[in-house]
Amino acid sequence: MSIPNHSDLQATLDPARKSWIDSANDAACDFPIQNLPFGVFSTAQQAQARVGVAIGDQVADLAALHAAGLLRLPADTNVFARSALNDFIALGRDTWRSVRVQLSSLLAKETATLRDDAALRSRVFTKLADAKLHLPVDIPGYTDFYSSKEHATNVGAMFRDPKNALLPNWSEMPICYNGRASSVVVSGTPVRRPNGQLKLPDQERPVFGACRKLDIELETGFIIGRGNALGEPIACKDAEAHIFGIVLLNDWSARDIQQWEYVPLGPFNSKSFATTISPWIVTLDALEPFRVAQPVQEPQPLEYLRHSGEHAFDIALEVLLRPEGAAEATTIARTNFKHMYWTMAQQLAHHTVGGCNTRVGDLMGSGTISGPTDDSFGSLLELTWNAKNPLSLGSGGTRGFIEDGDELTLAGWCQGEGYRVGFGVCVGVVVPAI
Repeated sequence: MSIPNHSDLQATLDPARKSWIDSANDAACDFPIQNLPFGVFSTAQQAQARVGVAIGDQVADLAALHAAGLLRLPADTNVFARSALNDFIALGRDTWRSVRVQLSSLLAKETATLRDDAALRSRVFTKLADAKLHLPVDIPGYTDFYSSKEHATNVGAMFRDPKNALLPNWSEMPICYNGRASSVVVSGTPVRRPNGQLKLPDQERPVFGACRKLDIELETGFIIGRGNALGEPIACKDAEAHIFGIVLLNDWSARDIQQWEYVPLGPFNSKSFATTISPWIVTLDALEPFRVAQPVQEPQPLEYLRHSGEHAFDIALEVLLRPEGAAEATTIARTNFKHMYWTMAQQLAHHTVGGCNTRVGDLMGSGTISGPTDDSFGSLLELTWNAKNPLSLGSGGTRGFIEDGDELTLAGWCQGEGYRVGFGVCVGVVVPAI
């Protein structure tokens, strides 16, 4: 396996490159040849989960490609014949990039190797519609940040003091909490409304019952590709080299449970019942053309949180809500990842600065991504201002918070020249509490 050079990688991003898989050349397709996101899938014919890459309306079976001698790895072990991406990711960034370059070449319009071998194509490709998608990585740990200045300001104004919405530490470091990795689920998994303690305004003591203010949080999450040893922090300038890729993430939140429990130690049962992620991991290499400058940070961060260059990405994001039985969903919010105040590199540098070790597959949530306008807020808490201004749905009715049977969908994409690099969707349907 040769290490790809800069020109090899740049060729995979060429907007003019087309695939012999026609559906990948549709300008509205999330999975063109410039994307090549990684995931894990199975089929009715082959129940064993294995690693795949989305291309157009197809999934390419990387285990089958490796077995056929068309994907080279630094060792003979077929790490693609696994039910999670961790072993592949652990081989390192040179290997991720080599596989990307090899796949881009195999799927390019002018390459006949797969294109003209019908028998091999039948073993390698499955229609996306016929594939069962699984959680793409085993997740040893999950941390969720609070890095949107607009979101933090809105919440602070709502529950504290509008004139001093941000706490003094918010502008000095990426605030976060350690979440529950065991309840991270893949898109399509039903989400059960949680029970917990609720403190009603007209009662002295809390009551126990089902959450009455169930919410979503529109987020992204990055997957750790290279960990660090205990006691050895990751420098901000090196942090992106430790990131394998990005997923969409819905940090489901029980706002009424959260409001009662979060002082003094932060979220617990209000966040631990489910976190949904999209099944496809889009690599940082695929996102490189969409790199933009992050917001100006005032005051200037402390030295360990400083980095030069551009570290935000122009990722359009939206939230759709479809009530049970409705024919169509209503788009309730549109925003963009580029609004995030704290970057992924800063988040990872701060996470490890005290000596905390990270491991391959760790998930780091961005925190709710809200923009500067009322329709760009990433949660119903903000969109309805804690249910004071319910949203009108296109199918009829209104929403202050999520009701049982509601289907929530997060979508995201980067718009290129005649193509888009998309994340697919992150979907969850709420089912009643037990």
